[in-house]
Amino acid sequence: MKSDFTVYIGTYTRRDSEGIYVYKIDLNSGKLSYSSKVTGIENPSFLVTDSKFKTLYAISEIDKFEGEATGIVVSYSISSDTGNLTYLNKRLSQGTIPCHLQVNETDEYLLLANYGSGSVASFPIMKDGSLDNVSSFIQHQGSSINPERQLGPHAHSINLDSKNQFAFSPDLGTDKIMSYKFDSKNGKLTANDISPYVKTQPGAGPRHFDFHPTKNFAYAINELDSTITAFIYNSDKGTLKPIQTITTLPDDCTTNTSCADIHVSPDGKFVYGSNRGHDSIARFAVDEKTGYLTPLGHTPTQGAIPRNFAIDPTGQFMLVANQDSDTVITFKIDPKAGDLIDINQIASVPMPVCIKFAPI
Repeated sequence: MKSDFTVYIGTYTRRDSEGIYVYKIDLNSGKLSYSSKVTGIENPSFLVTDSKFKTLYAISEIDKFEGEATGIVVSYSISSDTGNLTYLNKRLSQGTIPCHLQVNETDEYLLLANYGSGSVASFPIMKDGSLDNVSSFIQHQGSSINPERQLGPHAHSINLDSKNQFAFSPDLGTDKIMSYKFDSKNGKLTANDISPYVKTQPGAGPRHFDFHPTKNFAYAINELDSTITAFIYNSDKGTLKPIQTITTLPDDCTTNTSCADIHVSPDGKFVYGSNRGHDSIARFAVDEKTGYLTPLGHTPTQGAIPRNFAIDPTGQFMLVANQDSDTVITFKIDPKAGDLIDINQIASVPMPVCIKFAPI
């Protein structure tokens, strides 16, 4: 097994940040070492790679590009020797403030969510990894009860299931998780006619979403009310059945908080969610028979405003991006208890938002 992986870190290009940062992580110690960076892209806040780690895609989280109300998505080739990035091309994201993207299983299409305008889109991927013109676009509609954050739709992520047949887009503005059929032959998204969406609690603000790796369970983290909703997933119909909603905060929390990211551990035993304001990772045990979550506690992130976090493919380490303190902290994961162990490894990264691993 390799002793190190490449780590790509997306940022907001404010203060001292210049773009996408490339690091190496030592899988023996959890230490991050700077390798290179890519400039010339504004607010590359979310990243994804193809399955073979030949191409990296980054959204530029902006609301206007060359006078047009849209963000952009950029493709980069990945060096198989160094992990460094080389620009390929860019496309308009078809909406404002893009915030999340995913590549399908066959590396033929990229799916994208636009937060600002509340829409989702898909793009064909060409043989060299660059992006072709948009193949489908869907505009969300609706609103909900929060007068500041929910006056209109805000698609916050898009996630394909393991069969690559259905895609789900939590919409913070409408308190719905939209369900789409995905046609892998032409890359088109269409509304799931069996169940086009599932509702969360009013004012919840669903944000990010993850599937259990082996069971028919799924989990959504809700930004506005700091909760996680657990679902039973019917993979034949693409439907979600809510079974539990649980807080991500301790009972005595009085801090103004909002949630950001959620991940199921690679072994399916634990769910983790990030709390901004409380500045912690909430830990939960998964009942592998029912999908229900049991709280295990909270780990301080030793920094301000933890956004995304990532678990390395070996399941040994979690990296947490503390956006407002300009740090990425490495925790060792206890595989039996799910605890996050401080190993005194903190890297300085300006305004980190998103973390992606690649075995290069």
